[in-house]
Amino acid sequence: MPRFFFHILTRTNIIRDEEGTDLTDLGAARSEAIKDARGMMSMAIREGRDLSHRHIEICDAVGTLLLKVAFSEAYEPGD
Repeated sequence: MPRFFFHILTRTNIIRDEEGTDLTDLGAARSEAIKDARGMMSMAIREGRDLSHRHIEICDAVGTLLLKVAFSEAYEPGD
């Protein structure tokens, strides 16, 4: 099973995922990134912060960028 790394990009910083997560494929990794973004945005909204400008970079074990997921993609009106 491949290992994916989820690096969070803020306006001024990169928060690197040093451990990674084993998932079946890139589709599962994208779903995980969206779930994580929703969780972080939910907490931020309660604290009055806006994280919609952030992104998650999904990389493989050698550091190759596979996909970039915007936090704004995680927002679903009516949730």
